[in-house]
Amino acid sequence: AINTASIQLIPATAVGLLAVKGAKNPTAIVGTAFLATVCAQIVGLTAVKTLQKLPIFRPRPEDAIPDGTQTPLTKTSTAEKVEQQIAPAAPLTPIAITVLTAFLLFFVWLLVAMSFPDLGIGPKPSADTMNASPFSRIVNAISLLAIPFFLSFFPLYAFLRRIKVYEEFVDGAKEGFQVAVRIIPYLVTILAAVAMFRAAHGIELIAIGLKPVLSAINFPPELLSLGFMRPLSGSGSLALLSDVINHYGPDHIFSQMAATMYGSTETTFYVVAVYFGAVGIKRTRHAIAAGLLADAAGIIASVIICRLVLASP
Repeated sequence: AINTASIQLIPATAVGLLAVKGAKNPTAIVGTAFLATVCAQIVGLTAVKTLQKLPIFRPRPEDAIPDGTQTPLTKTSTAEKVEQQIAPAAPLTPIAITVLTAFLLFFVWLLVAMSFPDLGIGPKPSADTMNASPFSRIVNAISLLAIPFFLSFFPLYAFLRRIKVYEEFVDGAKEGFQVAVRIIPYLVTILAAVAMFRAAHGIELIAIGLKPVLSAINFPPELLSLGFMRPLSGSGSLALLSDVINHYGPDHIFSQMAATMYGSTETTFYVVAVYFGAVGIKRTRHAIAAGLLADAAGIIASVIICRLVLASP
């Protein structure tokens, strides 16, 4: 559930798709997706803490994995274990802490200057910026600063701690390939199940039944299929996102909502089926329920935040 409700720092796939489709400002959803995932994480973690106390989700004796048992993802040779050991990073020196503090203060100054132009500490803002609400200006500032911040912060932090970034990246890629090979059987199973569900028009039938309710709460029915597909399949939801952008245009509010929804939610059933199956966990307990609640919170938050921040064309 924590994986499902993790904070999305940069929704690269959605941003890239908007950019390819010709959006004027494809990174505008960075801030909205960040806030939506914060909402999803809060709901997900709260759901985990609440649901795990219910009798139906409490662990049973048969759920425990015996000591020494190796699951498909833990079967590693001694040589591989030695190779995967990571050398401890150097501690931050006072000079490094000073550099990081100055770096963070610089970006905080940029955020304040862009969010509150009335203070007069930054460049002269445009008329559209002055007319926007403070909340909208903060979200837009986050969208503009997020990518340069993360692209510069992590290399700087690694350099100050004397971490060999390239070597760590290669080791991670190698481990990721090994994991990918081991989860292929579970991946094929869940993708086949999702394809059968889509072919049977199950999502369309659910969307038709809920359309009156969603219209009453001002939730765009056009995005309902994406909301239902997202917990099931990443490729399927990406195809639906592309359809929405092609139909309404990359700068339409529905396209921005759909991109935010895609960037702020997770493929819950995919994660549970593939990764839980790969490590031999048969009883998922409260993981699916908490993950779906987090996804629902991210979807609802995406619509609300986009309506507050992004103007309808």
